Amino acid sequence: MKLKTAVAALIAALTSAAAATADPTGLWKTEANDEGSYLVVDIGPCADRLCGVIVDARDKAGISRESYENLGRQIITDMAPDGANKWDDGEIWAPDEDKTYSASMELNGDVLEVEGCLLVFCRGQNWTRAE
Repeated sequence: MKLKTAVAALIAALTSAAAATADPTGLWKTEANDEGSYLVVDIGPCADRLCGVIVDARDKAGISRESYENLGRQIITDMAPDGANKWDDGEIWAPDEDKTYSASMELNGDVLEVEGCLLVFCRGQNWTRAE
């Protein structure tokens, strides 16, 4: 009986850990641009979907660029759940082009694969959890 209880507790703990890593909310670092700068995006709920706001911009040394003109701007809009660890039907704003694209996201551990598309032309980034 003790073995069954221990196994059940272990399964519950593993299930909780898997569920926790499947949560895309929180802070994410974008991939660095050609100059080595990157953004920090805070992803959280907006109604029954997910959205993301730029909360920091850092240079290649990791120093905050407080004067970055797009701080507080929404970069991800209306991502709807689309299966396990996937979101779709949203939009992403590309600061380097000042354009908005249809977007999807997929969470794989501590990597969030973000992709924006216009018709059949897509580009994506792998964002990592910010500390």
